Amino acid sequence: MTATTGRAGRREWIGLAVLLLPTLVLTMDMGVLFFAVPYISTTLAPSGTEQLWIMDMYSFLLAGLLITMGALGDRIGRRRLLMIGAAGFAGASLLAAAADSAGQLIAARALLGVAGATVMPSTLALIRTMFHDPRQRQIALGAWGGVLTTGATLGPVAGGLLLDHFWWGSAFLLAVPVMALVLLTAPVLLPEYRSPQHGSFDLLGAALSLAAVLPLVYGVKTLAVDGWDPLAALAVPAGLLLGGAFYRRQRTAANPLLDLALFRIRTFSGAISVNTVAMFAMMGFTLFTSQYLQLVKGMSPLTASLWSLVPSVGVGAAVGLGAALAGKVRPAVMMAGGFLIGAAGFAMMTQVGADSPLAFILTAAGVLAAGTVGTMTLTAEMVVSAAPVERAGAASATSETAVELGSSLGIALLGAAGAAVYRSHLDGALPAGLDGEAARTAQDTLGGAVAVAAQLPGRLGTDLLATARTAFTDGLHVAAVVGLVLAAGAALLAYRLMRHLPAAAPAPEPAAA
Repeated sequence: MTATTGRAGRREWIGLAVLLLPTLVLTMDMGVLFFAVPYISTTLAPSGTEQLWIMDMYSFLLAGLLITMGALGDRIGRRRLLMIGAAGFAGASLLAAAADSAGQLIAARALLGVAGATVMPSTLALIRTMFHDPRQRQIALGAWGGVLTTGATLGPVAGGLLLDHFWWGSAFLLAVPVMALVLLTAPVLLPEYRSPQHGSFDLLGAALSLAAVLPLVYGVKTLAVDGWDPLAALAVPAGLLLGGAFYRRQRTAANPLLDLALFRIRTFSGAISVNTVAMFAMMGFTLFTSQYLQLVKGMSPLTASLWSLVPSVGVGAAVGLGAALAGKVRPAVMMAGGFLIGAAGFAMMTQVGADSPLAFILTAAGVLAAGTVGTMTLTAEMVVSAAPVERAGAASATSETAVELGSSLGIALLGAAGAAVYRSHLDGALPAGLDGEAARTAQDTLGGAVAVAAQLPGRLGTDLLATARTAFTDGLHVAAVVGLVLAAGAALLAYRLMRHLPAAAPAPEPAAA
């Protein structure tokens, strides 16, 4: 079957629902382990290093293989690659649920990352294949972007609910019926597409792509979570050097994985740049929001995750408004407006205190998310529309890789800034009476301060908790100011890069040299 032309009909819209199902599961899988870790630690007794790999192996391989799998889908067929990935994801989920050692679970998580890397670019590229009308494609991509956000929010909630009733492996079984449904319906509802012109697969380029992204993501995440680590610090420049080698390979290869000419399309390169900045700001600040609900407001993880669903109302409104305005308002105006709304959310966050009403921080988070996610939906449409249809898989994978890197950098850099402010504000401000070990633990993280305060008698524990929570909100304010500056700068950048686009999406044109 080949791609259809013209306006999409009922079959394409039902096919979109099929594509959204694995997208939802993949984004949920990133957070579904949050509540399972204590149970896994009790049952499998992983070491500290093994626990880190259980959590991160999935995202590492997902990020490292996106470009490779996107290019592979363009060659062998996007529907075929999606079905291979769906089958692999279901099988790896069963292996993860049945794992009886930390090593087996790490291996299963690695397989989940490989399978996920085949599914993500395939879904976005197939939307490009199925929806040729710009307005219809905008609506479809708005739904896709909304599902990404919903899955990231629902993952921890679903994991918590399952673990209240079943064993830890049940958290992985969510994917099995969904992927089975994809395998049954994809041949009927989804068109097949493969690039009519492609040569041999660039194996060296694939190896360099993985070798560049893995150490970079590993280094950034490790430095963000654990602080200074020599191996992680070396991994970041090593990844950048290998990234340079990958770039040179793509310039000289006869059949490169990534057509660098795509970056001469101003809409494509601009959308990826803006999207990376948006993910940097939003994901970097999400870390503070989740900690605020649990450690400042004292909520349980499940309660905090349920309250975190509230901002998704703003996200849904932003996606719907974006779809309604598509074709009526210039993309540059919509994107700049979205970033300015996000900047307003960051400005509200600068006023959050330890005793602020819950409704205030949820409203601020909703405004922040509505602006940035609404903008990211537009950039997804620009990426797949600007790239030629035969390169949509590689283009989608490039965009998603930029999202992964932006998220990792945001968590690392904003997290490090907030942690530095927290430690500096506690230096000399801790209540008298703490022994050296307790003081070091409390000054390291807010979670450590909460744990120490729970073991202290009366007023001493109360004073420590109040001081630590105030220091944390001071760090939150610094991160919010950084996010505000980034969002305002991104609004200007988006307008300058996209002002050449009219309200109706045009055919892509290379930018001037």
